[in-house]
Amino acid sequence: EGPRPGAVTAPMVGVVYLSPEPGAPAFVKVGDTVAEGDTLLLIEAMKTFNPVRAPRSGKVTQIMVADKTPVEFGEELVILE
Repeated sequence: EGPRPGAVTAPMVGVVYLSPEPGAPAFVKVGDTVAEGDTLLLIEAMKTFNPVRAPRSGKVTQIMVADKTPVEFGEELVILE
């Protein structure tokens, strides 16, 4: 069983950051409409911040991870409808 339809998955192991810096608004929130290529969140791996971008346009229906938590490769991060 793979990720559910519309799931954006982690391309690497690392720590998730939902905003560009502490105290800043999150890149996206539930209900937002995103365009293909928009940054959804960052994953820090080996002291490098890697943006995770929307693979397609859609509406954010769920954010599956909490800020500053570790994620594994292939873990569901955001669900786009």
